[in-house]
Amino acid sequence: MSSESIVKNKSFELAIRGVNFYKYLVSEKKEFVMSKQFLRSVTSVGANVREAVNAQSKADFIHKLSISQKECDETMYWLELLKQTDYISENEFNSIHQQSNEVLKIIRSIIITSKKNV
Repeated sequence: MSSESIVKNKSFELAIRGVNFYKYLVSEKKEFVMSKQFLRSVTSVGANVREAVNAQSKADFIHKLSISQKECDETMYWLELLKQTDYISENEFNSIHQQSNEVLKIIRSIIITSKKNV
């Protein structure tokens, strides 16, 4: 399986988990502002990975993945803020933050490799 397929699948899994986590935050925690920002960034990760897979050039591929990298980092920011403001527990945070970090590392690795091959 290629690294593009892996990141495509993992970012989609992260988006699904993020949507479900957003629903939990809204319904159970009654948190509407940070959770919406989290939802936007977590779903944008995979959307930009998909755009990168269909890029028109190597430069476009790297650019789209760079946007995905930023969105993934932003997702982690919102999770950290939700944890520090006691909307989510340490366990809730650790699990999804770890998954986000895994996707971020894959994206960074692909960007680094792609830049070397330009």
